[in-house]
Amino acid sequence: MEVDKNQVSEWDDSELKKKPSTVSATPRRNRWDETPVSSSGATGGFKGTVADTPNNKRKSRWDETPLNVTSQTQATPMYNLGGATPKYDGSQVAMTPNYSGLVKQTPMIGGQMMLDPQQLQIQRDIEERNKPWTDEELNSLLPSDGYEILTPPAGYVPLVTPARKMALASQTPVSGFFIQDENRKQDYGIDTQGPVDGLSMKPEDKVYFEKILGSGDGEGEENLSPEEIKERRIMKLLLRIKNGTPPMRKQALRHLTDRAKEFGPSALFNQILPLFTSQSLEDQERHLLVKVIDRILYKLDDLVRPYVRKILSVIEPYLIDQNYYARIEAREIISNLSKAAGLACMTAKMRPDIDSPEEDIRNTTARAFAVVASALGIPSLMPFLKAVCKSKKSWAARHTGIKIVQQIAILMGCAILPHLKSLVEIIGHGLEDKEPKVKTITALAIAALAEAATPYGIESFDPVLKPLWYGIRLYKEKGLAAFLKAIGFIIPLMDEGHASYYTEQVMLTLINEFKTSEDEMKKIVLKVVKQCVSTNGVKPQYVREKIVPEFFKHFWVRRMALDKRNYKLLVETTMELANSVGGGEIVALIVDDLKDESEAYRKMVMEAIDKIISTLGAADIGPRLEDQLIDGILYAFQEQSDESSVMLNGFGTVVLAMGTRIKPHLTTITTCIKWRLNNKSAKVRQQAADLISHIAVVMHACGEEQLMSHLGLILYEYLGEEYPEVLGSILGALKSIVNVIGMTKMTPPIKDLLPRLTPILKNRHEKVQENCIDLVGRIADRGADFVLEREWMRICFELLDMLKAHKKGIRRAAVNTFGYIAKAIGPHDVLATLLNNLKVQDRQNRVCTTVAIAIVAETCAPYTVLPGLMNEYRIPELNVQNGVLKSLSFLFEYIGEMGKDYIYAVTPLLEDALMDRDAVHRQTACSTVKHMSLGVVGLGCEDSLVHLLNFVWPNIFETSPHVINAFLEAIEGLRVALGPTIILQYTLQGLFHPSRKVRNIYWKVFNMLYISSQSSLIPSYPKVLNEGPNTYQRYELEYII
Repeated sequence: MEVDKNQVSEWDDSELKKKPSTVSATPRRNRWDETPVSSSGATGGFKGTVADTPNNKRKSRWDETPLNVTSQTQATPMYNLGGATPKYDGSQVAMTPNYSGLVKQTPMIGGQMMLDPQQLQIQRDIEERNKPWTDEELNSLLPSDGYEILTPPAGYVPLVTPARKMALASQTPVSGFFIQDENRKQDYGIDTQGPVDGLSMKPEDKVYFEKILGSGDGEGEENLSPEEIKERRIMKLLLRIKNGTPPMRKQALRHLTDRAKEFGPSALFNQILPLFTSQSLEDQERHLLVKVIDRILYKLDDLVRPYVRKILSVIEPYLIDQNYYARIEAREIISNLSKAAGLACMTAKMRPDIDSPEEDIRNTTARAFAVVASALGIPSLMPFLKAVCKSKKSWAARHTGIKIVQQIAILMGCAILPHLKSLVEIIGHGLEDKEPKVKTITALAIAALAEAATPYGIESFDPVLKPLWYGIRLYKEKGLAAFLKAIGFIIPLMDEGHASYYTEQVMLTLINEFKTSEDEMKKIVLKVVKQCVSTNGVKPQYVREKIVPEFFKHFWVRRMALDKRNYKLLVETTMELANSVGGGEIVALIVDDLKDESEAYRKMVMEAIDKIISTLGAADIGPRLEDQLIDGILYAFQEQSDESSVMLNGFGTVVLAMGTRIKPHLTTITTCIKWRLNNKSAKVRQQAADLISHIAVVMHACGEEQLMSHLGLILYEYLGEEYPEVLGSILGALKSIVNVIGMTKMTPPIKDLLPRLTPILKNRHEKVQENCIDLVGRIADRGADFVLEREWMRICFELLDMLKAHKKGIRRAAVNTFGYIAKAIGPHDVLATLLNNLKVQDRQNRVCTTVAIAIVAETCAPYTVLPGLMNEYRIPELNVQNGVLKSLSFLFEYIGEMGKDYIYAVTPLLEDALMDRDAVHRQTACSTVKHMSLGVVGLGCEDSLVHLLNFVWPNIFETSPHVINAFLEAIEGLRVALGPTIILQYTLQGLFHPSRKVRNIYWKVFNMLYISSQSSLIPSYPKVLNEGPNTYQRYELEYII
C-alpha cells in the first residue's frame, strides 16, 4: 500500500526521535481528528502514517492512538550493556506503569533478565516513600512525653515486599506468560480428609482425632515410635466407640477393655479425658465414654492410682454441672475410681483440696467425698470425717468436712440411718464454731440429715436441739435461715406433744420473718411453715388464729407470682394450711383475688383453689362462697391471655366438685362457652371445646340434656375447623357429649354425624386422629344400627391407614374400632379387608392388622374367623403366613380358655410352621404354642400339647436370639400346662452332653425349671446308684411314694 510521504506521524518525526520527552508546539489537535493507518512491509519496520487535519492546532501526545505491533523486535527495543540510553516515544512516557506486570515487561538479553532504568527508578521511588521512619523523625513528629519506645520481639525481621518481588524477579528467568505458584496448604473450609473406617466425623472431632485422619490401618506405622502407634490405635478405637454402629462399638469397647493393661493407664487417659471434657459432646456420646472409663477402671484396678488426681481434676467439675445426666455420670466414674484405687489413695489425693481457698473447689471435693462414701461405705470414711470436722488449723477444712456430711445425707437418703447418731456427733460442735460460715453449713447439714432420716431418728438429734434453739434467737439473715431450716425438718420427727410445743415457740420467730424481702429467706420460711403445719401435734385452732392471718397478709401478694420456685412452694404451703383448718376457710381468703388485675397472680390463685378442691372437695363451701367462686372463675377464664391450661383445669375441677350444685350457673357457663367458640382466636376456641369435655358429665347429672343437645349441634357445625388442635378438641367435646347423652337423644342424629367424621379420619394430626377414632368406635359400639353397612366398610378402609400411625394410642383405638365394627356388621367383610392387608410390606401395619384380626375373633367368636384365617395360610407368601401365625398367637392370648375348642383344629397348621425352614415361622409358632398352652391349663388338652412339644423341642439348638427366646417362652407355657416332670425328662438327655454348647442350653432350661418348680421336681429326679462314699439312693422317699 502506498503511503503519502507528506503525511507526517508522530512516530515518523525525526525531531521527536531526538527529543522523545518534548511535545511539538503546533496548535492543539483533537484526538479524533486523525485515524492511524497501519501497514506491514516485507522487512518488518513500522510505517504507519496519520493524515494531517486542515486546522493547525497544537499537537498533544494524546492525539494519536498507538498501533498494535505483532513483531517481537518491533515491540521491545533491544539494549546493549554500556550503550547509549534508550529512547522512548511519547506514548511510552504517557503510559501508567503497571507494577504488577513488572516481571512480564522485563526485556531479555541473551537469556538474562534486564530491568529497564525507568522501572528501576520507579522501584527506588516506591522504596524511598515506604522506608521505615527513623527515631529522629518520630521524635520530631510525636511529643516526647507519654510515649515509650518498645523493643521489637526477638527474631523479628521486617518484610519489605517490593524488594522481595525484585529478588524473585531477578531469580526467575521466565519470559511471556507463566502460571503463578499457589499455596496449596490454604484452608478453604473444605473437608479434604476422608472418613476413618467409614465413620462420619463432626468438625469438632478433628481436634482430637487429627492424627488418624486420612490414614488407613497400619499405614506409615513403620516410621512411628511404639508410643505413637499405641496412641493412634486407642484413637481409632475411641472413634469407633463414639461414632460407630452398635456392632462396631461393641467390638471396639471389648477390644479396648481386654487390652487396657497392654495400652497402659497413661496412654488411655491422655486420650479419653480431653475427649470427655469436650463442649460439643452429646449426652449419648458422654454416656459411651463413661462406659469406657468404667470398664477400664475395673480392668486396671490399682494401676490407676498414679492417675487418680488427674482423673478427679477432670471429673469433679461435672458434679456441679447444670446437666442432670452429666452429674449422674460423674458420680458413677468417681464411684468406680474409688473402688479401683481404694480409700487411702482417694483421701490422700483429695486431701489438699479440703482447705482450698477456692469455694468451688471445696464444694466439688465435698461432693466427691460423698460419692466415695456411698461407694465404699460410710463407716470406712468415719475416722477421716471426724478428724477433718474437728480440724483446728483451718476453718475451711472444718467447713468442707461438715459439707461432706451434708452431701452424704443428700446423696444416700435413708441409708444414713444406721450411722445417724455418729454423723450428728461429728458435726454437732459446728453450731458453736467461731466462724459464721461453719455455723451455717452445720445447720444446713443437720437439716439434710433430718430430711433424709424422716420420720425416724429424733433421739439422734437431742445433742443439737439446744444450740439450734438458741441460734434462732441470736442470729439474723443467712445464719437464721439455716437454723430455721434445721428446726423445720426436726419438728416432724418429734412426738405430738413436743412437736406442738416447739412449733408454737419457733412460730414467733417465723412470723417475724414473714415480712422479709429476701427470696432465699422466703423459701425457707415457707418450707418450715409447711413442715410445722403438717405435723400431727399442731392444733388447727392455733394455725387458724396465729399463722393464717399473717401468712396471707405477707405471702399472698403479686410479687410472689413472678418467681416460679416461690410460686410452687406457696401453693404447696397453702395446701397444707387448708388440710389443717379446712378448705372452705382458705378458699374464702383468696377467692376475691380471682379478679385481680395481674394475670400471673390470678393463675396462682386458681392453681391453689384447684389443688385444695381436688384434694378436700367442695363440701364446706357455702352458697355465698359458691357464687363468689363461680363468678371469679368465669372472670379469670375469660380474661386469660396465655396458653396455659391452669384456668381450664381449675374450672373443670370446681364444676366436677360442685356436682348438681352447679345447675343454677350452667346457663351462664354455656353462654360463655358459645361466645368463646365463635372467637377469632384459635386458642380461645380450643379452650371452650375442652371445657365442654370437662363439664359434660356434670351437665348430664343436672338433667340439662336439651342444653347438651344444643351444644352438640353447635360443635357439629364447627367440624370444618381449619386448625387441627381446635378440631381435635371439638371432636373430644362431641365424644364426651355422645358418651353421656346416648345415641338416640344425640343431635345431630348419628346417621348425619358419622358421614362427616369419615373424611376427618384422613387428617394426619395425632390429636384429631385419636379423638376421631375414639368417637367412631363409641358410635360403632353403641349406635351401629343408625348407620348403613357400606358406611362402616368405608370407615374400615380408612382405619387401615391408622394402623401405621406413630402414636400407640391411635393404633390401639383403631384396632378396638375394628372389633366394634365387626360386631356391628358381621366379621366376614371386615375380615376380608384385614386379610388383604396382611400382604403389605410395612411390618408395623401387618402387626396391627394381626391384632385387629384377633380382636375381631374375640368379639365375634373364634369360629367365625379361624376358617378364613387358616385358609389364608395356604398362600405361599412369607408375610401372609407370618401374619396368620401372629394372628393365631394374639387370638389364643385373647380368648384364653375358649382355645380348648380350637386347639385340635390348628395343630396341623402349627406342625407345618414348626418344621418350616424360615426361622420367623418357627418363632411365631412357638409364641402361639405358649399362649395356647397357658389358656388350656387343666382342660384335658395334654395329648395335643405333648404332640406340639415334640415339634417345639428341636428348636433348642437355634442360634437366633429371637427364636431362642420364643422357644424358652413356649417351654415355660408347656411346663405350666403339662407339669415340670415331662419337661424334665426332655431336659435330662442333654445336661451332661460332651459338647459345651449343648450343655449350656440344656442347663438353661433346667435352671428355669428349678427356679419355678423346685418342689415339683423332687419326685421326678432319676435314680442314681451309690458310688462308694457317695450315697444317692433315697429309700425313705421311695417308700413314701
